[in-house]
Amino acid sequence: MTLTQVDQDRSASRRLWGVLAVLCAVLFLDGLDVSMVGVALPSIGAELGLSTTSLQWIVNGYVLGYGGLLLLGGRTADLLGRRRVFLIALGVFAVASLVGGLVDDGGLLIATRFVKGLAAAFTAPTALSILTTTFPEGPARNRALSVFSVFGASGYSSGLILGGLLTSVGWRWTFLIPVPLAVAALVAGIALIPRDRPAAEGGHDLAGAATLVGGMLLSVYTVVSAPGRGWLDPVTLGLAGAAVLLLAAFLVLERRVPHPLIRLGILRIGSIVRANLSMVALFGSYLSFQFMMTLYLQDVRHWSPLRMALALLPAGLLVAFGSPFVGRLITRYGTAPLIAGAMLSMSLGYGWFLLTAGSTPHYAVTTLPTMLLLGGGFAFGFSSIMAQATDGIEDAEQGLASGLVQTSGQVGAALVLALVTALVAAASPASRDDFSQFHPGINLVTGVAVLGLILSLVPLVSRRARA
Repeated sequence: MTLTQVDQDRSASRRLWGVLAVLCAVLFLDGLDVSMVGVALPSIGAELGLSTTSLQWIVNGYVLGYGGLLLLGGRTADLLGRRRVFLIALGVFAVASLVGGLVDDGGLLIATRFVKGLAAAFTAPTALSILTTTFPEGPARNRALSVFSVFGASGYSSGLILGGLLTSVGWRWTFLIPVPLAVAALVAGIALIPRDRPAAEGGHDLAGAATLVGGMLLSVYTVVSAPGRGWLDPVTLGLAGAAVLLLAAFLVLERRVPHPLIRLGILRIGSIVRANLSMVALFGSYLSFQFMMTLYLQDVRHWSPLRMALALLPAGLLVAFGSPFVGRLITRYGTAPLIAGAMLSMSLGYGWFLLTAGSTPHYAVTTLPTMLLLGGGFAFGFSSIMAQATDGIEDAEQGLASGLVQTSGQVGAALVLALVTALVAAASPASRDDFSQFHPGINLVTGVAVLGLILSLVPLVSRRARA
């Protein structure tokens, strides 16, 4: 090999890892954004005069935008080219972040969060697709995937601390700080990500995407607005009926369109269904619990944003440092025992909180053990559920299976959070000065986690019965 060839190989290798750095930076931004804004919710509510019901839309706006169009995002990348879709979506993310940091209206702020969720629905699957097509199959790709996963978890953990620091200065900085980071990633992406041609032919399932997002938005709005109107109010019943019709229309469309978002036949596989329901239980309970703790510690206990972030940080650290080791455990023990163990850890965490919290939870006795149990459960559960959701699926449908389980997690989180918000909002005024107003919500997330645990035990019990 000549010296020129060696230099060319080194240059190509540097470019490969430069591409990985761009993709990791964007995934890091996604995790950073979610946790930073979560820390800032009480400050946003105080300045803009938003109620608990309105604040949940700042979370759910992003979650529903992301979950509703995640499958369409991957399909669009195949049709229009991964590089083009990735860079356009990243630019939209940067602009929405800038606008979100400047607006003074709660409705506009929620709208920017929805747009950012839409952008993430295109960057996330496209980034993974760029990675798998840029790195050759084998050790290089496995190493790249490991680094990629760690950056997502690290972004979430870092966002707690950075969100606490920035919110102490002003909540708008939690929206503005991602702007220069996104712009830098965009410039680097333009320079480093190789051009590609569309990898698929066909069309978009725009009608399916519209009915899915519309049905989810209407479902969440119905749940969070029902306590004010009444669950049997004609308007509530009408909204619920419209949401059911939209979701039913989505299922009908998926059976008839030539290029559906979801091939419904994949849901006949028991392990796929269990993985998707497990993701709903895991992500829905965890996100809702953090939402309640954020409001309680800042609004009721009057903790500073930074102190609150440090209180919740142990869970994020366990996710960041525990996730890289899960792959070895899956290889050795399989996914079913790990998912069951994860859901048991989550259930014990919520159960311990219920048992010891009282009206004023003590951090060392109640909150810290809970966060450790939740962090360990999430670290082992998320990766194991993702592995189960794609295990045994043909290569042509790996993207569908992966996107489906991520969509289930986002949609499930939105619905569980909507129910939790409705329960908290319905609490009596007399309970607003202590933790009592959040007890119904904790009961719900505990029940969701226990249902996830029961579901995860099904394959283990079946296996033992067969043996």
